[in-house]
This record gives sequence, C-alpha cells and structure tokens, in this order.
Amino acid sequence: MEVGMVVVVAAKVLVSLWCVGACCLAAYLYRVVWVAPRRVLAEFRRQGIGGPRPSFPYGNLADMREAIAAARQQLAEARRRRRARDGGGGGGDGGGIVHDYRPAVLPFYEKWRKDYGPIFTYSMGNVVFLHVSRPDVVRDINLCVSLDLGKSSYLKATHEPLFGGGILKSNGEAWAHQRKIIAREFFLDKVKGMVDLMVDSAQTLLKSWEEGIDKNGGTIDIKIDDDIRAYSADVISRTCFGSSYIKGKNIFLKIRELQKAVSKPNVLAEMTGLRFFPIKRNKQAWELHKQVHKLILEIVKESGEERNLLRAILLSASSSKVELAEAENFIVDNCKSIYFAGYESTAVTAAWCLMLLGLHPEWQDRVREEVQEVCAGQPVDSQSLQKMKNLTMVIQETLRLYPAGAFVSRQALQELKFGGVHIPKGVNIYIPVSTMHLDPNLWGPDVKEFNPERFSNAQPQLHSYLPFGAGARTCLGQGFAMAELKTLISLIISKFVLKLSPNYEHSPTLKLIVEPEFGVDLSLTRVQGAYRH
Repeated sequence: MEVGMVVVVAAKVLVSLWCVGACCLAAYLYRVVWVAPRRVLAEFRRQGIGGPRPSFPYGNLADMREAIAAARQQLAEARRRRRARDGGGGGGDGGGIVHDYRPAVLPFYEKWRKDYGPIFTYSMGNVVFLHVSRPDVVRDINLCVSLDLGKSSYLKATHEPLFGGGILKSNGEAWAHQRKIIAREFFLDKVKGMVDLMVDSAQTLLKSWEEGIDKNGGTIDIKIDDDIRAYSADVISRTCFGSSYIKGKNIFLKIRELQKAVSKPNVLAEMTGLRFFPIKRNKQAWELHKQVHKLILEIVKESGEERNLLRAILLSASSSKVELAEAENFIVDNCKSIYFAGYESTAVTAAWCLMLLGLHPEWQDRVREEVQEVCAGQPVDSQSLQKMKNLTMVIQETLRLYPAGAFVSRQALQELKFGGVHIPKGVNIYIPVSTMHLDPNLWGPDVKEFNPERFSNAQPQLHSYLPFGAGARTCLGQGFAMAELKTLISLIISKFVLKLSPNYEHSPTLKLIVEPEFGVDLSLTRVQGAYRH
C-alpha cells in the first residue's frame, strides 16, 4: 500500500513538474514570439510608422500568402486569356509584356505601400521588418559604413546549408575579415586578365547555336536559359577551380539543387532558431551540403600549387593564422557564395538582357554596330569591352528593370538612426530594389519602359540604383559580373539576330533571385557576314 502511495505521489509530482515546465515554455514562447515584437512595433508607431496588424504566432505571413495566391490566380487567368487569343502561343511579340513585376511577385508590398506609405513595418513570426523605399532613408543606409549595420539574419537558419558563414551572410568582424581576403581577388587588373577565359568559355554556346541554325534551315527557336547557365558555370568554374573546372561544374549543379531546396522560407526554423527538423527538404539540403563540402575540398587539395581563385583565398585565409577546419569551412562557404553571386545572378541577368534585346531590335542593331566597330574583326578583349558604351547602357538598364536581388536586406545590430527614423536593435531593414528602380521621381515618367539612354550622360544617384547592393556591402564581384555579361552579349550579338519566340511566356518569379519562371525563348538567325572569334 505504501509503495502504491509513493508511486501515485511521484506521478503527481512528475505531472506537476511537466505542467510547470510546459507553462514556462509557453510563457517564454509567448514573450519571444508576441510580446517582444509588439514592443518593437509600438516603438515605430510612436514615430508615426504604421503597418499591417500581425496575428499570433506567424505575424503577417497569412496576409502575404493570401496576396500571393490572389496574384497567381489573376496571372493564371490572364495567361489563359492570352493563350486563347494567340491560339496557344505565349505571346512572344512582346505586346503584353509589362516590366513592372511587383504586383505579381510582391503583391503584399504593393498593397501595404499604398496603405501605409514608403516606410512601414510588418512581421513574420517574431522577426520585425522595416520596409524602406523613402529616398532619404535609403541614402543614409547606403552611406553607413558602421559594422553595427549588418546583413539581415532572417532566413539564416533556412539558408545555412547554402551560405553557411560565408561573406554573403556574415556580420561584424567576421565579415570584415572575409571581405579583406576576397576583395583582392576581384581587383580590376585581375578581372581584365579573365576576359580571354570568358571568351573561350563562350565558344561552346556559340558553336551549338550556329550548328542548330544550319540544321534548321537558317533559323532556330531555343530556350536559352540552360545554355547561358552552362556558359556562366564554365566561366566561374575555370576561375575558381582552374584545370579542375569540369569537376567544378558538377559542384555548381549540386549547389543549384541546394538553392532549390532552400528557396522557400522555413518560418518555424526562423522563429525557434532551429534548423534541425528532419523534414524531407531539410534532409535533402543536409545531404547536398555534405556532398558539396567534400567535393570542393577534394578539388582544392588536388590543385596542388596551381593558382586559382579558391586556392588563393584558402592561402590568404590560412596565412591569417586560423585553424585548418575553419579555413576549410571558409573556402566551402565562400565557394557557395561565389556561385550564387557570380553564377546564378549573372546567368539570369544575361537571359533578361537577351530577352530585352529580342524585344527591341533598334537597340540590338546599335549594340551590334558598336561591337563590329570597336572590335574591327579582332577578338573581344578587356580593352574593347571598355569601349562598348551602348552595350554597357543596355546591361545597366536590364539591371534596373530586372535586378537579380529583389531586396537589399540589412539588420540593425545596435540601435541606429537613418533619415530621422530610430531603428531598434534587431530590426530587419528591407529595401525593395525594384521600387527604387521604378520610382518616377528618381527616373522620370518613362520609368517602366526600356530606355538605355537614361544611362548615357550621368550615373544614377547613390540611393536610386541598387543592382549590386548598397553601401559598404556592395557586391565585390560586380566588375567581374559586368565583364562576363559584356563578353557574352557582345559575342552573341555579333553572330546572331535575336527575336522573341512566339513560345515566350513572360512571368518573372522570385526564387531567391528574380528569374524567368518559364525561361526565355528566342528565335535566332545568323548575322549576315558575321565574323568569327
């Protein structure tokens, strides 16, 4: 009997402790997920900054999903009507193309900006965001060089397998240390030395398209995206991996799979700070990360004394007196960062640029004439690229209308003040790049039209043009990216006449970067009397 009583008492004690623990956990989660964010939102309300009312526990996530679902339904209906009108084609004459993708890709921002103005707050779980598209605030953010303004930590858990502790996601002294090591590898003199490599990498693409045209009676309809990605992968693989670039291209294929696996936010992981939920997507990302980590280190070790980008970065990191394991993680994480910034973004920009040239034959002719005049039958090199002003303007306008990065994201690591707005510690600041690029007060009434001439006289204001980010964290590889884009576009335009295919379906979508959902379909013919490189 006494033993039975002891068991009962013990059971009651355990149940009581469990209840107390559960209550404490619930109270903690309530405070973290609801009370703390509400205090931050209240601080903004006192400054006159409004925003949509959040719901427990996911903030404004339901509103965002509802807006996206409605926008997708509208797009699907518009697509069905267009196909019915065009007899099943995609409308490749360009008549229905609108360059402002915000209502389709970011419909919730459009609604909130109309309701609350250019600065407003919203939240996802326990993370508070400040949406900023007021020029004076954006200018101050651009001018800030303090380490107290860092990269946004939102999606850190979701994106950890893709970026790790690399330069794209790190903050503070860790970021400053990485930037110092990597920056020297992208100085202008080194980029100039890579142009011949870029020209060589383009030959496979050019030959493939020429053969396709010859086999199809002088014209060919193709979806260019995979070919452009193959070119970009070849360039970055040769740059990063040297003679092992073929293995490097295999790594980038795996990193693209990894990108797809982590492209959708995991709000639960962000709220809890945990990324260890063994769901299918996470397990796929973990396995791909392991494979990529192993392959990168194998190539670095195989390269011996051969000089390539990753080995140069590894040697710089090793000379900084860090542990070998830390140096290896450094090289792996930044290889993935270089892939994302230097491969995927560049390939997508090239696809958008060729789409726009196919849509605007008058600019295609201007660029072609310029290339022929500058090169005079000689191969493209770094000096000739610098003289291609029309091509540069076309690429700049492409980056204005279709910036690869939808946002410039920052986080206040300490309390900060920009444009008279006090920003509490921990707040994530999102600058919508497309909104700054499509502001008629900054760019003029033709802001939604393709007009490269707007770049002919003066550089845009610091806060109005953000294709490579902003401020101290502006993309290190922008010179490399521009050289790669100019090399590829100049070679293609010198050999082929581009026209949008009737199969082209204009549908920008956000998958970490803004890319063509259904690819870019072009009709190609040879340029009469085209010279060969």
